[in-house]
Amino acid sequence: MTTPYRVLVVDDDENFSQIVAETLTAAGYEVQTADDGLRGYLRYLDQQPEIVLTDIQMPELDGLEMIRCIRTINPNVKAIYISGAISQYQEALISEGKEYGALVLNKPFSRNDLLASMDGWLSDYNRELSPSQRSSVTSCKGIR
Repeated sequence: MTTPYRVLVVDDDENFSQIVAETLTAAGYEVQTADDGLRGYLRYLDQQPEIVLTDIQMPELDGLEMIRCIRTINPNVKAIYISGAISQYQEALISEGKEYGALVLNKPFSRNDLLASMDGWLSDYNRELSPSQRSSVTSCKGIR
């Protein structure tokens, strides 16, 4: 990878986030973290990463809602959902997969599964976003 892809890891389990961030950094990605969906959304606004790897169940704003807010800015954002309770969100995740190509990793997952998911997403990703995709959102569920 010549220019590192930017990745945002959002999970309320700090130890888990740290392990994922270290794994991705070692693989050549530029990684930022956030510990809940609201902070993840705000970090996305600041960093505009190509891919967001997010837990679903989190305080403040869950992962599905956070990605919905991010999609108001960039409908092409790449999302990988991670959770130990995938079955609770099956319908929403199927919809995300069909509409946006979102991937799902069930916790626990292997380093190889994580890296294969990342590589698959980014193999044909166009890093250039249009000016309309870079514009900021004024409100998403009351977030400013």
